[in-house]
Amino acid sequence: MSGCLDVDMPGIIVVMYVVRVPNRGSPPAVLLRESYRQDGKVKNRTLANLSAWPEAKVDALARVLKGQPPAAALDGAFEITRSLPHGTPSRRVSGTW
Repeated sequence: MSGCLDVDMPGIIVVMYVVRVPNRGSPPAVLLRESYRQDGKVKNRTLANLSAWPEAKVDALARVLKGQPPAAALDGAFEITRSLPHGTPSRRVSGTW
């Protein structure tokens, strides 16, 4: 979840997140919400209805709000061709050079 200070409410930390709300016989509603404290109570406010968005786009937004990179950005971006051991060379090598 990402947190920031809200300029409309000084001293209050606002957290944004994506939530899926069950909807009886219909598909769940996908909502962008923010959470904040007011007078010692936790309040939630819905900012947008994301139900019409494709699932991949909703997942990418949820990952970004959690501080993670988008999944598609890293898929297949790297190919490991060689991996070397790490650490102090003197502790890895049993013999002399």
